[in-house]
Amino acid sequence: MYKSGGSTALKRLMTEYRELSLNAPEGITAGPISEDNYFEWEAVIAGPSDTPFEGGVFTATLSFPKDYPLNPPVMKFTSPMFHPNVYPNGTVCISILHPPGDDPNHYESSSERWSPVQSVEKILLSVLSMIAEPNDESGANVDASKMWREDRDQYNKVVEGIVAKSLGL
Repeated sequence: MYKSGGSTALKRLMTEYRELSLNAPEGITAGPISEDNYFEWEAVIAGPSDTPFEGGVFTATLSFPKDYPLNPPVMKFTSPMFHPNVYPNGTVCISILHPPGDDPNHYESSSERWSPVQSVEKILLSVLSMIAEPNDESGANVDASKMWREDRDQYNKVVEGIVAKSLGL
């Protein structure tokens, strides 16, 4: 059913790129870093309104496996990010990016995890939502999670600094 060498993945990624180019969700742009490699994308996400991230511009990469869409890409912020659901190295930790099937830790149902019906657009919209509303139950960045829960003013100050950095200020 799936051809080797990623030809199915490549066709799917080309289709998704075309769709995103024509109908990009507000505040998001994404596409291949190079026309020679559709498996490495860059995304630019505007900080959501009415959040401490508002006004920021955040860049990230999406690295797609050769068996996409059977397995999800890895998304990693390349601009500074301080968020409960983003590891200190920038890797995004969100259910939609977790491999398909049952969660070995029983935190999320299989319906919340990756499935081949998901798309780059759904990933980016989920990340935009995650930025606006962190899930501190499963924190990837322990310091950010703790600060978000216990000292929201300090968390907002740190995020304001990240926003300024994202704008080169």
